[in-house]
Amino acid sequence: MMPYKIEAGTAQHIGNRPRQNDRAALMKGAWAPGYVLAVLSDGIGGADASEQVLHTARQVFDAFKPGDRPSIARLHQLLRDIVQETHLVIKMNAVTTQAEAHASFVGLVLTPHGEAAWTHVGDSRLYHFRDGSCVARTGDAAYVEHLVSSDRLPPDAARNHRKSKLLLNVLGNSRKEPFITVGHHAGLAAGDVFLLCSDGLWHFFTDAELGAVTARNTPRQASGRLIDKAGERSQGKGGNCTMAIVKLVDAA
Repeated sequence: MMPYKIEAGTAQHIGNRPRQNDRAALMKGAWAPGYVLAVLSDGIGGADASEQVLHTARQVFDAFKPGDRPSIARLHQLLRDIVQETHLVIKMNAVTTQAEAHASFVGLVLTPHGEAAWTHVGDSRLYHFRDGSCVARTGDAAYVEHLVSSDRLPPDAARNHRKSKLLLNVLGNSRKEPFITVGHHAGLAAGDVFLLCSDGLWHFFTDAELGAVTARNTPRQASGRLIDKAGERSQGKGGNCTMAIVKLVDAA
């Protein structure tokens, strides 16, 4: 038995937008007792692509049979499979509808062996906090390095190219395959918190603020306070705000 239990939840707010394009979910696998999958996606131009992310994630995770103890590499492959299959389906749908749809992706797997693995594509983020301090966070650094090495751009030009959105690192882009970053952590313990969120949330907070709020509150309380504060700081100009919080607490 693990020395912790899991408290988790998802929350979202439409912000100052006409519709909600973000999606988030927490899942259990049909053949993977004790495993938890958290997924978050920000749909660009509509919710069809982010809906497809969740649909594919459920299918792939339900088919996952971990065996005794899968390696971190296999957990990463599970998440890569979700990304690649979703990317393919979104592109195929675009041929039928004559309209491209895009989506970001953040996926996290927790195992009953005290391990976590995650993957990331696009502007949504994953944070790993321990006792309120940020120990890991996804970001654009690896993607900028990829642009420099693959497109032979100077680092500053690559950063500007990224920010301009001329080259989107997203699922469904017909011109580029998604660039996937990965991470993992072993030895999970009570006090660990994972936050998956769209840019409508992380844009308005420092890492320290997010760590403090998630450490001091239950996922439900933390999500409510973060949504309220994001709405206040956006001054009526905020976008869709969505998150999934997975918190490990003392089993006692």
